[in-house]
Amino acid sequence: MSSATAEFQVHASGTAPKQVDYIPHLKLNDGNEIPMLGYGLGTARFKRGNSDKLDENIINAALTAIKNGYYHLDGAEGYGNEAELGEAIARSGVDRSKLFVTTKSSCRPGESIETAFSRSLAKLGLDYVDLYLIHSPFWAKSPAELQERWAEMEALKDSGRARSIGVSNYLPEHLEATLQTARYPPAVNQIEYHPYLQHEDGDLLGYLRDKGIAIVAYSPLTAITRAPGGPVDAVYDRLARKYGVTPGEIGLRWCLDQGIVTLTTSAKEERLKDWKQRLPLFKLTPKEVEEIADRGKEGHYRAFWTKHFKEGDRR
Repeated sequence: MSSATAEFQVHASGTAPKQVDYIPHLKLNDGNEIPMLGYGLGTARFKRGNSDKLDENIINAALTAIKNGYYHLDGAEGYGNEAELGEAIARSGVDRSKLFVTTKSSCRPGESIETAFSRSLAKLGLDYVDLYLIHSPFWAKSPAELQERWAEMEALKDSGRARSIGVSNYLPEHLEATLQTARYPPAVNQIEYHPYLQHEDGDLLGYLRDKGIAIVAYSPLTAITRAPGGPVDAVYDRLARKYGVTPGEIGLRWCLDQGIVTLTTSAKEERLKDWKQRLPLFKLTPKEVEEIADRGKEGHYRAFWTKHFKEGDRR
């Protein structure tokens, strides 16, 4: 059992936590720790075009999250908003040591990981990031290319400028190729995860747990925000009434109770405050977690990277 899961169980036992808005951490396979609830800039804060002008809306959204205690901040060069994230960090006044900052490389053709990483650091205005990810494996034409890129990632970890390194959107075959030559296994695999995409084909979650690779979920509320009216709605609603919370909080809790690091992109301050205050105060039972999973498997919805998968593919 992870320390994070144990912490949530303490809060669910009926004894209120000393700090209501506490966000627990999960220990990674390299010994570093990651906050289990994070704020992702994601495609919700995507910046189009190559303008150097800062987008104040993106800055303010990130700043709102930081000021409300969301110190796990997840970005990517592919979102085009690393400079805005860096500006929000600078304006927040929060000590760098308290923040957990993630960004990602798009692995542009003909460009080294080092070049991409140095550019990201400059845009963020930071000396290091806590987690650096390869954004997807779909650019690679061979296992050897995945292995070469991972070796470049390992050099960044050796340098100390990326405290932890990992991947995103990898399937077991991509991970297997990477692990064949890896000196360090990926610390995390960040994936789209919600009841309608549980990756049961190929048992991705089982593979990750077997290899000690932490799971980070993006788009965890897809059943509510993108695919409403599906088979989990009634379960979410019933459990929300039982625990005196919202269906969204049930959706987030469902991920957290599986030991999965969970990202949100909400920019609504009241919602961010409510989540931090209420999520530590209840815990779904194993039967409830299983019920949501079972009902979720009655539907299927993939929001991202759809061109790489056939209709109905649940990998």
